Amino acid sequence: MDDSSVSPRPLFSLQQATELTLQYYGVTVTEISTLPSYLDQNFFLMDEEGKKYVLKIMNSEDSKDTTLLGLQTLAMSFLRSHGIPAQVALPSKTGQLVNMVEADCEHGAMTFCVRLMTYLPGKTISQSPVTTKDLYYVGKLVANIDKTLQKLESPNMHALQKDGGLWSLSNVPLLEDFLSVMDGDPLQDVVKAVIDQYRTHVHPKINSFQKGIIHGDLSDQNILVTPDDSGKHVVSGVLDFSLLMNGYYVFELAVSIMYLMLENSHPLDVGGAVLAGWQSIMSLNNDEKDSLFLLVLGRFCQSLVYGRYNARKYPDNKEYLLTTAENGTRLLTKLWELGKREVERKWFMDASVLSEEAEM
Repeated sequence: MDDSSVSPRPLFSLQQATELTLQYYGVTVTEISTLPSYLDQNFFLMDEEGKKYVLKIMNSEDSKDTTLLGLQTLAMSFLRSHGIPAQVALPSKTGQLVNMVEADCEHGAMTFCVRLMTYLPGKTISQSPVTTKDLYYVGKLVANIDKTLQKLESPNMHALQKDGGLWSLSNVPLLEDFLSVMDGDPLQDVVKAVIDQYRTHVHPKINSFQKGIIHGDLSDQNILVTPDDSGKHVVSGVLDFSLLMNGYYVFELAVSIMYLMLENSHPLDVGGAVLAGWQSIMSLNNDEKDSLFLLVLGRFCQSLVYGRYNARKYPDNKEYLLTTAENGTRLLTKLWELGKREVERKWFMDASVLSEEAEM
């Protein structure tokens, strides 16, 4: 936990982003505004003809792995070609989808990966009143993304063998190194208890989990939906492939359930709906089913602890970094009090009912 290191966050001004877009992509920007991001920088752009774009500038640390960035870009276009509404990168004037730009953002010259992305319509699920049935179809889409990624081919697939980052659900025990940010907060005891339960009940089962390429962050902020004529919400966009990795499918499911609970008015109904949709495409084995509850809790803990840690490190982005905090704290506490048996019983019973309804 070294706070003295130089911040990898890009800090481009609106003027710099406008000039960069013209220089690299030949696009004259007539309207520009910032979009929320964790450690990267995103801009909404509009050109002279009213065409919309998103300019994504990666943090300098993630920008170092150009092979991985190329694979993320490939995965987006691959999914798009298979009917999944993923955002895709547009070529620069020299035909590059991934452009490395050197700039001084108050910390000396650093290199950042820059991509001009398609703009997708819709609002994030966090801003949308989605129904249980909508969430069934979101769960189906999440599984369909991972099933489609099984067919992705590249000589650089080895770059996805990075299931060792802080945000991987393989590494829930690494939270212990950051727990001092929770000192004085009673939630710290719940986080410690989740870590202990994870070690005892999940870690021994990991080798039996099914593995493949996963998006890694299909959260309520990274899925866009638009309402159709009947009032249902249809997924219109899948964003942010920066956590693409060779990981465990049940991790993808757990991450989605956790984040989709955050802004939902009936959070306990989310798990069964997403699970039913997921299982219509991919199945879970017994060890995965038995671990799902603790994996969801593990991601709540990661989001709350790392969010608080990064908010101290990057106070100018505190509001976004603590997006999970209020609802996440309440939900983690509630799930822990209800306990594994009761929550799993509800999730799997709800999933069974929804699956039967979907087949009728």
